[in-house]
Amino acid sequence: MKVAVSSQGKTLESHVDTRFGRAQFFIIVDTETMDYKVVDNLAVAQSSGAGTRAAQTLLDEGIEALISSNVGPNAMEVFKAAEIPVYKAVDKDVKTNIELFKKGELEKITEATNQGHHHHW
Repeated sequence: MKVAVSSQGKTLESHVDTRFGRAQFFIIVDTETMDYKVVDNLAVAQSSGAGTRAAQTLLDEGIEALISSNVGPNAMEVFKAAEIPVYKAVDKDVKTNIELFKKGELEKITEATNQGHHHHW
């Protein structure tokens, strides 16, 4: 199974990035082999729409699940529409999160965990 994890670095030992749309990197891990691919998050520099663009990038990579901490409403809609489950990361490294995922010990997120960066006046 191909699982993406938002990450601060480029290895399985890297700490999970608590942000989704503004995470520095995504590490896509094959849970069977633990082989992985690093994807630079090109949405980081966007002034708006980072979550949606990051979500689309991961869908283009063929992920089957996401592990992150804070997923905004627009990105969550993209994942829901694509039927990609989202799980709440624990404050550890990427490898630990994958191991917990494989054991079924990560909490599933079904709603946005933040309001994104839209300002309503």
